[in-house]
Amino acid sequence: MYHFEPLTAYIDHLHANFLIPAADVMIIQDGETVYRHFAGTSDLEGKVPMTGKEMYAIYSATKVSTIAAAMRLIEDGGLALDDPVEKYLPAYGKLTIKNNDGTSRPAKNVLTVRHLMSMQGGLDYDTKRGDVKKVLRKNPEAGTVDIVSAYAKGPLAFEPGTRYKYSLCHDVLAAVVEKASGMRYSDYLTEKILAPLGMKNTTFHPTEEQDALACRLFMKNDAQDKLIDCGIYPENTLSPNYESGGGGLMSTVEDYAELAYALANFGCGRNGAEILSPESVELMRTPQLRELQQADFLATYPYMRGYTYCLGVRRLMNTEGTLSAKGHFGWDGAAGFYVLSDPENGIAVIYAQNVLNSRDTFFLIQKQIRDLAYFCLQEGEVN
Repeated sequence: MYHFEPLTAYIDHLHANFLIPAADVMIIQDGETVYRHFAGTSDLEGKVPMTGKEMYAIYSATKVSTIAAAMRLIEDGGLALDDPVEKYLPAYGKLTIKNNDGTSRPAKNVLTVRHLMSMQGGLDYDTKRGDVKKVLRKNPEAGTVDIVSAYAKGPLAFEPGTRYKYSLCHDVLAAVVEKASGMRYSDYLTEKILAPLGMKNTTFHPTEEQDALACRLFMKNDAQDKLIDCGIYPENTLSPNYESGGGGLMSTVEDYAELAYALANFGCGRNGAEILSPESVELMRTPQLRELQQADFLATYPYMRGYTYCLGVRRLMNTEGTLSAKGHFGWDGAAGFYVLSDPENGIAVIYAQNVLNSRDTFFLIQKQIRDLAYFCLQEGEVN
């Protein structure tokens, strides 16, 4: 019998301790929901109690879906890991590299799908660059392919495959999937990943009914120790038709838990749907970084000591100082949405909150929830 009281108590005090208005955790083990608890309110005034059905802007947790979609396309033969990106997006055929003096030179290395998936592409996160603005001035409703093609016009930070830099690589990957599959990216994602798992509330384009379930976003102002209301959508939405594979999804805890568990179950969902083969899941969590790139990764994320980066997900390689299991993998989002999949133990953990710019979220809260989840599960096994 499991005793999740320590985890519940921690969640219940997140608002008082860290200014987190809404929090929701779901744990699945061996196909069974063994824990679900939510606390707080989805508004700032404390008048809208949580129901567990809230839609969240999951930001970069979207990347887990995008990688799963790309792995499915690779598995089906429509894409190869080392394909040149220019095969699908011609704009990436003449890339340049930024020199230290601000000038640029032609790239020597070919940008590949693997580079996009492992954040070794040399791109940045500047969506407001002039080339993008030109596209949007010409067509305010431009789609994913047109917008990400504009990213190719600026110089890369380094030769593809030589360093690690968190960037718009997965937005470009979504466009590659769109071109390689011949389907709009969201349609491909739905057909191959979301619909088979019964994920009806994970979308780039929420309906009015889904909007009504949206948990409001807040920005933490550390200087004044208060929250600022940011609405319900991420502020970096470029156009109605831009589907950001790196950060554009809205979802619920219950929905995304189905994907997290399918990955923890070597590609097979709780309903029996096989979205990926075990070999694809294993490849997805295979480390991709060499020593210099690993140093880049940890310089970017000092709180990820013990982890390395694989194909779009981090993987725990060293359990020193943690209570969690070696080999688990996943990712998170800017407002705190957190995904953990553990194939060795058949465990999936989803944590959701709605606060941007919260340093505590990444350095303390997510790690504590992770470790408390494993602690409670292990205690249950002993009992």
